[in-house]
Amino acid sequence: MSRILVINSGSSSIKFKLFGFPGGIEEAHGSVERIGEDSSVTKIVSGERDMTLSGEVRDHEKALESISSILSRMGLVESFAELDGVGHRVVHGAERFRDAILIDDDVIEAIRDTIPLAPLHNPANLEGIEMMKRVAPNLPQVAVFDTAFHSDMPPSSYLYALPKELYEKYGIRRYGFHGTSHAYVSHRASRLMGKSPEEFRCITLHLGNGASLCAVRDGKSLATSMGFTPLEGLVMGTRCGDIDPSIPLYLEKSAKMDMGEIDTLLNKRSGLKGICGINDMREIESAMQRGDEEATLAFELFINGVVKYIGYYALLLERVDALVFTGGIGEHSDRVRKAICSRLGILGIYASDETLSEKKGEFSFHSPESESSLWVIPTDEEGFIARQTVSILSGYERDGRA
Repeated sequence: MSRILVINSGSSSIKFKLFGFPGGIEEAHGSVERIGEDSSVTKIVSGERDMTLSGEVRDHEKALESISSILSRMGLVESFAELDGVGHRVVHGAERFRDAILIDDDVIEAIRDTIPLAPLHNPANLEGIEMMKRVAPNLPQVAVFDTAFHSDMPPSSYLYALPKELYEKYGIRRYGFHGTSHAYVSHRASRLMGKSPEEFRCITLHLGNGASLCAVRDGKSLATSMGFTPLEGLVMGTRCGDIDPSIPLYLEKSAKMDMGEIDTLLNKRSGLKGICGINDMREIESAMQRGDEEATLAFELFINGVVKYIGYYALLLERVDALVFTGGIGEHSDRVRKAICSRLGILGIYASDETLSEKKGEFSFHSPESESSLWVIPTDEEGFIARQTVSILSGYERDGRA
């Protein structure tokens, strides 16, 4: 049996899951939150057991030591040296990384080179890799990239209508994100419907504080709503999504805002929050029930953006076998799902009348006359990363380099 640890390292947190193979059974999950603060919290859950430690965790290296210590105390893993591998989520792989890859010094430097493309995410992802290398230097590590699933998009999907030398010299193109989530739920939906990925066409909706849609054909990403950065596409919690590209130029000239202020405006002060002051869809729905007009407007803008992309992707795919909802909003908001599907009758897509707000896990909710299936499938990005890691390490061992 092999043991794989999956790490998602953020700027002030580390989230992880421990898996056992074969089978990919989750043995434990947990997190270290508020790294660098006096109020750091380390929590691990394994089955019916859980353990929590409070107190300052100075940096990511200490966070990994804290995780290792609790795993040992719970009798799960004596030390990281006992593991068979570690899989890391890395947000941006640029054009170089089109698949998961075994990490070595060259890969680390290449990930470092992508930092300008994902300055909020890749530095933290890289820090998790480097800290694990210090803590367990002989442990093989694998990087799995959010952008990889979208790397096979055709040029008509990933190129912008800009001079081509900007793509060739600076890599300006649509990269897309949430790739591990879109890959997992699309493949899972094909299995649930008894179809092979190669004959399956679907639209996946990863809806959360960050949100994106993906048109999936023949098991591959055909088009996706996020672009060069995660700012493009849908209205999100604090991100504006699609806007006229001249607006930042206008703000620079007329409002005398510098590029840093505009970046903060578009990424952190816009979206749902910009319209109604709230970026949590649960709170927005509660405000709507109280008659809050701004919350209702924010909700409508969000729904309109999703429906716009569904219509576009339905035309690209020419046939939609399923719409698959995932992410915090996609999985838990029956109101959002019903609002979206109520506008898809022109595509022959109809939701059931059943109220599903209390339903959890995987389930379908299309009506008998619907021409496309409707599914809720909780995403399992960590499980996907773990399986990718096992696959890469299996090839590593077959090549005699273990």
